[in-house]
Parts: sequence; C-alpha cells; structure tokens
Amino acid sequence: MRILIVEDATDMAEAIAIRLGKAGMACDMAESCEAAEDFLAVQRYDALVLDINLPDRTGTELLADLRARGVRTPVLMLTALFSVDDRVSALNLGADDYLVKPFDYRELEARLRALVRREAEQKTDTLTLGPLKFQPSTMTADLSDTPLDLTRREAALLGLLLRNSGKTLNKERLYDGLFAFENADVGLNAIELYIGRLRKKLAGSGVSIETQRRLGYRIILDE
Repeated sequence: MRILIVEDATDMAEAIAIRLGKAGMACDMAESCEAAEDFLAVQRYDALVLDINLPDRTGTELLADLRARGVRTPVLMLTALFSVDDRVSALNLGADDYLVKPFDYRELEARLRALVRREAEQKTDTLTLGPLKFQPSTMTADLSDTPLDLTRREAALLGLLLRNSGKTLNKERLYDGLFAFENADVGLNAIELYIGRLRKKLAGSGVSIETQRRLGYRIILDE
C-alpha cells in the first residue's frame, strides 16, 4: 500500500510516515500542493492524506482539481477546523473521510485501511484464501492457524497480493506498493527476492504465488 502525505508541518508528516511505515505502508511526503502534483504526475497511490492548510493553495482546492480531472484516489483530509460546514464542504468536494487535529495515529491508520478496503476485492478486516489468513491491522498471517513468520515487507507484499487475489500484478505495481521514493536505491529485482521468500513460507499449504510470464504474479489456491 502506497500513501502520499500532503502536509507542510514536517514533524507531523514524518510522524505519520513513521507510523504508517511500521504498518507496512510506503509513504511519500509533499509539503505543498505543487509538490503533491509532481508526485501524482509520476506515481499511483492507494490513498492521499491531505492537509487543508497548505502554503501555496488549500488542500480543498487541490482536491477539487483532482476530482475534476477524474482522479478517484481515496482522500482523507486533515483539518484543524472544527466547523461542521467546513467538514461538510470537504466531503462534498470529494473527500472520502477526514480527521480533526490533533488526532490519534492509530485512528488515522485504521481509517486509511478502511478507505483502501472499499476499493479492494475483499472488504473484510481479514483477508482469506483457503487456509491462509492475513490481518492487515496487525500485519500478521497464519496458515491453518499456525502463525507465519513474516518480515514487514513480506507481510506488505502478501497483503497486496491478497487484496487482488486471482489478479496478476506486474513487478512495477508490486514495487510501488512496497517502496517509497526515498528507497530509490532498491531495484525492481527486489520483488523477485520477496516473492521467493513468500513462496518458501507458503510451500505445501495449497496456496501458491504463480508467475505469469512477462505479466507478473498472482496468488492462487492450488487445484
């Protein structure tokens, strides 16, 4: 899962990125609407965390522009405004959710997962495929009730595959879900490494990760 954080308060943006990073989300940070547009021009995101008060324009203006261009990426607004009218206005412009500052980072994480879950094939809190169960909120998985020992990135990759169960995802899509721009030194071939590790941990379970030649990978139940 890849998130764009548009927030000019560097300390808050970094705190959000650290919290979401620990939850397996790759985060990029933009401190203005202009910077956010630059990121959005070259990268697909699963969700945006968008502050209303930004130095060059308001977050609501950026939101209105995105929706006018047909960009449907889920957007969670951050606001220090308590007015119901302000919050209703943001929702009417196309925001999917909002949080009033100060907020609990656990709630931000939960709300983002809920937004992304609306777009996913599986809508429940637990992603299931045969004997495999994955809990995005805790980044944990088990096979036939036996816990799987997963690193943070392995868990993030498994979650991405399961959210798109049966679909083929190319290396670029998987890479974008695991790594932020600050990880630019990590090559695309890292995906093969993580796929290989997951395959070993799923071996003999009836769940496998299939390679679609020149297309990518998909997670399936063995026939």
